[in-house]
Amino acid sequence: MAMKHLTDTFYRIAPESFHFLKFILEGYDNLAMISSISNIRGIIRIRCALDSLPELITIIDSVAPRIKRPCL
Repeated sequence: MAMKHLTDTFYRIAPESFHFLKFILEGYDNLAMISSISNIRGIIRIRCALDSLPELITIIDSVAPRIKRPCL
């Protein structure tokens, strides 16, 4: 059985958008795992298989307007 290589990507989002993004990613079975690094600063880690990275980036781009952290 071949082991898939995982990659971590890090994003800074509006902290209140974490659960929305988690809900969206859960709709894509086994695409990615999301975890909060800093809930106050909105830093998250998304881990996915390397071959799924293009799909993950497409999804992040499509929801970016809803999860974008406001400029301070």
